[in-house]
Amino acid sequence: MATTDTGAHTAYGEGPAYGDSPAYGRLSIAQGMVRQADYWWTAYKRTWRGGVISSFVAPLFYVLAMGVLLGGFIDVDPARLEGATSYLAFIVPGLVATHAMTLAIGETTYPVMGGIKWHKTYYAQLATPLTARDIVNAHLMFVLARVASACAVFLLVLAPFGVFATWWGPVAAFFVVVLVGMAFATVVFGISTRLRDEAAFGLVFRLGVVPMSLFSGAFFPVANLGDVLSKVAQAVPLWHGVNLTRMLCLDTLDGPVALLNVTVLVAITVAGWLWAIQGLERRLSD
Repeated sequence: MATTDTGAHTAYGEGPAYGDSPAYGRLSIAQGMVRQADYWWTAYKRTWRGGVISSFVAPLFYVLAMGVLLGGFIDVDPARLEGATSYLAFIVPGLVATHAMTLAIGETTYPVMGGIKWHKTYYAQLATPLTARDIVNAHLMFVLARVASACAVFLLVLAPFGVFATWWGPVAAFFVVVLVGMAFATVVFGISTRLRDEAAFGLVFRLGVVPMSLFSGAFFPVANLGDVLSKVAQAVPLWHGVNLTRMLCLDTLDGPVALLNVTVLVAITVAGWLWAIQGLERRLSD
C-alpha cells in the first residue's frame, strides 16, 4: 500500500513542525495566539486564587510597611531622593517595577518547566498546527496580561496617597513596567527552556531576583553605592525600569536618559524573545 509522507512532526518524531508543513501552512502570530487563548483562559480560571496574595496583596503590604510606616521616620531633602517629596513617593515607582519583574519571572520559570517536563502541554500543542514560536508568543501574552493587571491595580490603589506628580505620569509608567515585565519574561523563558532540572531556579531567584530587587534603586538611590558600584547597578536591566518609572511618576523626565532606558528594555525584550523561541524549538526536538 502506498503511503504519503506529509512531513508531520510529533512530540517524539523528527521533521518540521506542523506549522511549517506545506499541508498546514504557517499560522500568523495573531492566529497562533488566538488558538491558544481558550487554554490560557481556562488555566487562569482554575489557578487565579493561588496568585491573589502574591500578585495584588503582598506588594501593597510592602508599600504600607516600608513606604508609610518606615517612611514616616525618614525626613530627607528631596534632592537626595531624586526629586521625591517623601520616601513613600520615592519607593513606589521602584516597587511597581520590581513587582513586574518578580511576577514575570515567576510565570516563566516553573510554568515553562512544567510545559516541557511535567505535564508536557508544549508537546501536545506542538502536535497541532502550532509551532514553538506560537507557543512562546501565547505564553508571553499570558504573562503580559498578568503583569499588566497586577501593576494596574497597584498604581490605582496608590493614586490616593499623593505619590504621583501628574496624572499622566503613572499612565506612562504603567506601560514602562509592563515592558520591564516582558524584558525579564523573555530572557527567563529562554533560560528555563535550557535547564534540565528545576533546582536551578533557586539560583535564579537567590542570585538574580533578590540582588536586583535590593540594589537597582528601588529602595535607595544607586548613587549611595559609590562611583564603581553605582555604575554596576546602572548596568542591570531592572535599574532602567526603576529609573524610567520613577522619572515619569515624579515628573523629572530626562529625555536622553529616558531614551536610553527604553532602548535597553526593548532590546532585551526582542533579543530574549528570539532566544526563547530558539530554546523551545531545540528543547522540543530533543
